[in-house]
Amino acid sequence: MHSALHLIAAAVGVLLVAATLPLFLELLVLSVAAALPSRRPTPTTPSPLRLAVIIPAHNEEKLIAQCVRSLAGAARIFVVPHNCTDATAAQALAAGATVVPLDDTIGGKGTALDFGFRHAIAAGADILLVIDADSIAGPGLIPAVSAAFASGAQATQARYQVANPDANRRTRLAALAFLGMNVLRPLGRHRLCLSCGIFGNGFALSATTLARVPYTPNSLVEDLEYHLHLIRAGIRVEFLDHAAVFGEMPESSPAAASQRARWEGGRILMRRLWTRPLALEVLCGRLRLLEPLLDLLAFPLATEAALLTLALLIGLPTHTNWLSDYAALGIGTLILYVLVAASLAPSPWATLRALVTAPAYLAFKVMMIPRTRLAARRDAAWVRTQRNAELPDLNRKK
Repeated sequence: MHSALHLIAAAVGVLLVAATLPLFLELLVLSVAAALPSRRPTPTTPSPLRLAVIIPAHNEEKLIAQCVRSLAGAARIFVVPHNCTDATAAQALAAGATVVPLDDTIGGKGTALDFGFRHAIAAGADILLVIDADSIAGPGLIPAVSAAFASGAQATQARYQVANPDANRRTRLAALAFLGMNVLRPLGRHRLCLSCGIFGNGFALSATTLARVPYTPNSLVEDLEYHLHLIRAGIRVEFLDHAAVFGEMPESSPAAASQRARWEGGRILMRRLWTRPLALEVLCGRLRLLEPLLDLLAFPLATEAALLTLALLIGLPTHTNWLSDYAALGIGTLILYVLVAASLAPSPWATLRALVTAPAYLAFKVMMIPRTRLAARRDAAWVRTQRNAELPDLNRKK
């Protein structure tokens, strides 16, 4: 009986290791790389390249003007009002942007971006910087992007952080999660000379890059999909740790659930479509694709923590030492990851206090499973996340 129990525990343990190993390796390597001493940014120098900002927008009349105004210093700002039924175009025009409406078309953000890219390149732009309409640019973003491309970059991604971290407990936890996903991980990759990734906001491409790899993706996570096309083409995205863009996070439960389901469901679909092609290329010797493959196979952080905890609970009572040791090392890596991510914030200890809401977030993730599965379908429709400015105060749950 004891032997049978041990065999069952070992079999379950093998499955748990296979499920958690990709993210475990990702977080361990990237956390260590990101924790290395920071390098001083190289001085920015005037660039002869012409930069244009592309802002895709769908019914963003309440936020578009502040986005455009935050980009003072950009030579041209193109706002693409996509199937708008409000005053987005008028507000953007009044703020000083060039408006290029796109109406009566299907598709989501990818369609609007491709349309904006074509207009900007036709107007003479050499660099195309993408900012979401509900975001604001940090100081120094435009000079940092220009300097990177003047130095030979083909694609860049700036820090993408939360603009409203102190709104409530949900946004505080989101700020910590963004520091991990959008700062620590790309910083670690950059220091290992890997492509840092694209996060849909604050990324820039050269006109040459777009000619080589057209922006055709139109999935729910078109940024992830496009990055996979870039790395297969041998193009590396460089990380600009000294420049940032700040995006608004949903403050209500329904809006947060809609956004999270879209992100995670889209990643599940990309995992189905891209795992085999990437794995075959790794087996053929393109080892630089191993890290993107591990990233694609990785579960969300909350799922990883739950599976590692299960492995520890199975390994300890059954005396399956290798499993309990692995689980303990994995949990230790998660702790290291969170600590390094918090250290990258202006106020590390204040950022770490968001962890007190982690148990409630785990429950939230469990309840979201059906919506996430629906968003992972090929025919899943893009649904705009409701903006905080559109919510009555009583819906902004603390």
